[in-house]
Amino acid sequence: MSDYYEILGVSKKATAPEIKTAYRKQALKWHPDRNKSVDASTKFKEINKAFEVLSDPKKKEMYDQYGEAAFSRGGPGAGQQAGGNYGPFTYSYSSSGGGSPFENVDFGGFSDPFEIFEQFFGFQSPFSGRRQKARREIYEIQLTFDEAVHGVEKETVIKGDRKTIKIPAGVDNGNRIRFSDFDLQVSVRSHSFFKREGQDIILEKEISYPTAIIGGVVEVPTIDKPVKLKVRPGTKHGTALRLKAQGIPYPNSSRRGDQYVVFKIHIPDRVSGKAKKLLEELEVEL
Repeated sequence: MSDYYEILGVSKKATAPEIKTAYRKQALKWHPDRNKSVDASTKFKEINKAFEVLSDPKKKEMYDQYGEAAFSRGGPGAGQQAGGNYGPFTYSYSSSGGGSPFENVDFGGFSDPFEIFEQFFGFQSPFSGRRQKARREIYEIQLTFDEAVHGVEKETVIKGDRKTIKIPAGVDNGNRIRFSDFDLQVSVRSHSFFKREGQDIILEKEISYPTAIIGGVVEVPTIDKPVKLKVRPGTKHGTALRLKAQGIPYPNSSRRGDQYVVFKIHIPDRVSGKAKKLLEELEVEL
């Protein structure tokens, strides 16, 4: 297994400027157009991999926690939480809300090392003999939330030709899909009630005050179909319920994110005299 810190020659406590300085030094030293040793190309790729990870705070956190395995296909394994079963899925409660700590992080492969190098140096090679690569054409495509989540085939015109483009399930706003001779920039419209955070989904579900107190069963939507959830007695406002693997698929992977249902207790503006009396009695009991 590679040690990215060792490759760049920095310590695990290195600051962002120190990582950039180390990358500049190593990349210039091992660039294949300058260094003619047989292992220069391999070393150059390793240096750029290390910099791509350690220069990104979220990827660096993933690497520090999981090592190089975090960027293998499928990414790090999902953590287990205490919960239960209600229907065909697993759930767990949390009073502090949900959300993936590594949201919006690409778990897949690495970028072209020469593109990383050129971006770092402002797309200008410091070697006069280096032939600059032609920049790829970028097109933008707009998708609905459902199209991005489930995948879709779209007809569009690329370089004057009508083409059918296959979009994999799970792409997100700002993702770039690489095809043979062009890149496709994805723009995704927001959903009316689902909030997306990486491959996770957050849904706010309003429940009545009596349901929060005595418990009950409510129906909530998911990206596939509605499901019924059991509300525990004494559920507090803001309590989150995690539906494991009910979120958005990771592109070209069998893994899925989670869905978090955040309970919001509905407080009516007005109550009848009878309801007021019952609430007063409840307050005494509590």
